Amino acid sequence: MDNVLSTSAVDAQVDALRQQIQATEDQLSQLREQLAHAEQVQHRARDAGKLETDWQQEIMGALNNPQHQYYQEPDPQQRFALSNTEFQRYARQLIMPQVGLQGQLRLKAARVLIVGAGGLGCPAAAYLAGAGVGTLGLVDGDTVEESNLHRQIAHSTDRVNLFKVDSAITYLRALNPNIVYIPHRAHLTPSSALDILSNYDFVLDCTDHPTSRYLISDACVLSGKPLVSASALRTEGQLTVLNYPPRAPGASDGGPCYRCVFPRPPPAESVVSCGEGGILGPVVGVMGVLQALETLKLITSAPDAAAPSPSLLLFSAYSIPQFRNVKLRSRRADCASCSANHTVTESSLTSGSMDYVAFCGVTNPVDVLPPSSRISAGDLLSVLASASPHDDEGPILLDVRDSTQFELCSLPNSINLPWQGLQTRLRDDKQIIEDLKGRDVLVVCKLGNDSQLAVQMLASTTPEINSIKDVRGGFRAWRDEVDSEWPDY
Repeated sequence: MDNVLSTSAVDAQVDALRQQIQATEDQLSQLREQLAHAEQVQHRARDAGKLETDWQQEIMGALNNPQHQYYQEPDPQQRFALSNTEFQRYARQLIMPQVGLQGQLRLKAARVLIVGAGGLGCPAAAYLAGAGVGTLGLVDGDTVEESNLHRQIAHSTDRVNLFKVDSAITYLRALNPNIVYIPHRAHLTPSSALDILSNYDFVLDCTDHPTSRYLISDACVLSGKPLVSASALRTEGQLTVLNYPPRAPGASDGGPCYRCVFPRPPPAESVVSCGEGGILGPVVGVMGVLQALETLKLITSAPDAAAPSPSLLLFSAYSIPQFRNVKLRSRRADCASCSANHTVTESSLTSGSMDYVAFCGVTNPVDVLPPSSRISAGDLLSVLASASPHDDEGPILLDVRDSTQFELCSLPNSINLPWQGLQTRLRDDKQIIEDLKGRDVLVVCKLGNDSQLAVQMLASTTPEINSIKDVRGGFRAWRDEVDSEWPDY
């Protein structure tokens, strides 16, 4: 009789718990519907800047905050360390000795920050979310553009113009709704970096510029966070784990930081973005996936596991072999960030005295020609309209973009003479100079920067040219002012 009563009592408790769970799920469903509606409204109103986002963030907090009434704490009476849903979702990695139960519990407790929700951040976030990282924060102040979609896999056409972090979280929540996602809808700054990083255990640098890489590395050293850093451009990428093990500045057993590997930034004029140099989608995807892999290895490793030797992994899609590993030295004795004599401090970072733009340098738009040596896109149209296609004495139009861009689109009868390597070609091929003698020459490029430099060089090396001018604003101005169907790439 006692057993019957005991079983009935347990059944009643189970039914009560089921009802509570169902009620909570209904409330969460309503909140998610409100959030989806808010995102749609925000999408329509963003250009006008009329929608306040405070209440939307409040809803996000309701879904994500472990202290909120809708958040379900683990049941202390739970028979196993993970729920049956978690066993099912993570089964294929749970049975691996490299992960196992303890590794999965470390993943569940881990708080990971991804800085940059673009080509690197999207695949990295997807695999970390899929693996069951407990809390995932994303930092990015940019919005989704159509040119992002060929490589930034967490975004989609219907989310163009949304904040990248919001678009990515929409994708990630559909992949794994059991994770706390925290959006940071602004770029990381020296004044905000330490506050944001203090809430996380591991950091991924998924940005694309030296200024952000130095900032993130400095903040990780000061806050004691391991950093998984990667970059990709065109068909090549590189990856390294920095500040691991994380130690205070001056500790000889700490891992090197970004400044140890690159004490001086590259010349500002040599820094090429994806928009300028191009990027093959799978290349940046490979590097983002590798970032996720290295992060999972760090999280799931036993606390007493030895730290791997620092190294730099180089990837080149068109080389054989595609991967090379370069051993890195330990911390530099004179490093400005992690040595005993470091000059990067918490106060210098948060006060704003650390000027990363000045440190890395910045290239201003080229402005080297007087107004008399420049014409507008509309002027170019007039010149082309009045010129005869068979006039051997008419103006010559030089297109100084590279041959790949020239193949994409070009004006009739224009001549491709790429700016890169132009000086060498002028030296080795005297026929070019002969062909330009006594002629009026117009020079055009994509944005109106390389064309100015080409005009400057040609004017100094070929004084026999009758006149030479560049097209202000290049083909972007041509598209805006003359031909709206000109490809926008």
